[in-house]
Amino acid sequence: MRFPVQTPNTTRRCFMLQAVTAAGAALVVTEASAQAMVDEKDPQAVGLNYKADATKVDKAKAPKYAAGQNCGNCALYQGGSAASGGCPLFAGKQVAAKGWCTAWAKKG
Repeated sequence: MRFPVQTPNTTRRCFMLQAVTAAGAALVVTEASAQAMVDEKDPQAVGLNYKADATKVDKAKAPKYAAGQNCGNCALYQGGSAASGGCPLFAGKQVAAKGWCTAWAKKG
């Protein structure tokens, strides 16, 4: 029975492929976690009356707001149980789980 002999070239090639794959995966994870938070003064945020802290929502300007509503329990929130996460209304940015905007929708 003959076993294939690994040459240094084959081993080096495998190592380089694994290193490139690992670096790419690390870049994706780093970029996802480095997304900026939505600024309350951002035009989109102003239009949706976004507040990073739902307890500071001006009820006169946001009559739809009810105590207990926040991004963390909104159907649009993509952060799971994290303190911040994505929202399709603010592409490429994260919202605070404790935040709120006029597009809040109850999770079903």
